[in-house]
Amino acid sequence: MSRYNERQWPSFALLFALILLLPATLLVFVPIDTRVGIVVAVLLYMGVTAVLVMSSRRIAVNDEGLTVGPAHLPHDAIGEVASFEGEEATAERGVRLDARAWLAIRGGISPVVRVQVLDPADPTPYWLVSTRKPQQLEQALNAAKRS
Repeated sequence: MSRYNERQWPSFALLFALILLLPATLLVFVPIDTRVGIVVAVLLYMGVTAVLVMSSRRIAVNDEGLTVGPAHLPHDAIGEVASFEGEEATAERGVRLDARAWLAIRGGISPVVRVQVLDPADPTPYWLVSTRKPQQLEQALNAAKRS
């Protein structure tokens, strides 16, 4: 049973900014052949967009624990959970960051959730995960710990 599920799709602003690939590619290829330039520009835009969409990370909280992309943290290893937004999130990613922390930071997604790791054999003190819904992820993790 899934308690929380989020896919970190690329932002619309990023996909819109990628449109700049079109004129940049045309500048290179138009002197050679206009038709080739248009085809290459469109294919390059579609290819980069496809890579960004396919590489978007999935965050899930279910009966097994927390899954972020390929990494998994079982419920019994989850300690204190805290969510941060705004300046607090910036501080967590910057001046308060422990160099041993496991990071799942996505550009363009400012809020973060810090999940303490209780496994004594794991040298990682906590996971820091970017999320668009920090309170919902925190609530899902806390609810999963209680059950």
